[in-house]
Amino acid sequence: MSGRFIAVVGALVTVCCAAPAYADPCEAAVPSQAGVQFSGLVRYVGDGDGLCVGRTSDPNEWIEVRLADFDAPELHTPGGPAAKAALERVALRREITCRAERGRGGRVRSFDRVIARCWIGGTSLGDLLRQAGVAEGGN
Repeated sequence: MSGRFIAVVGALVTVCCAAPAYADPCEAAVPSQAGVQFSGLVRYVGDGDGLCVGRTSDPNEWIEVRLADFDAPELHTPGGPAAKAALERVALRREITCRAERGRGGRVRSFDRVIARCWIGGTSLGDLLRQAGVAEGGN
């Protein structure tokens, strides 16, 4: 009986204390061809190499981007939260221009994101992150 009690209490603690998972708010269709350019403000940063770009405050118009020129550590690994914080410092609420590119597998999309190279004032976000000392290490 005590083993069963411990299992029930453990399950309750797990359910009650689990952190909620938040989906990114970017809802616009992403470009499907390399070379397509788009611009807007960085409205949301999901991790160290993922963000949303939108011309308006409506998330239905925000394009989700996976940076083509920077592989940040995954958010749940060492360096991941620091990479996200650096991308927020460098880009959040700033005007950027992006161009869709083919990734390693030849695709323009990675899951629900467009693979793109993005610039602020003529400097790529990948270069800005490297200048900020963010270590690469994602996949």
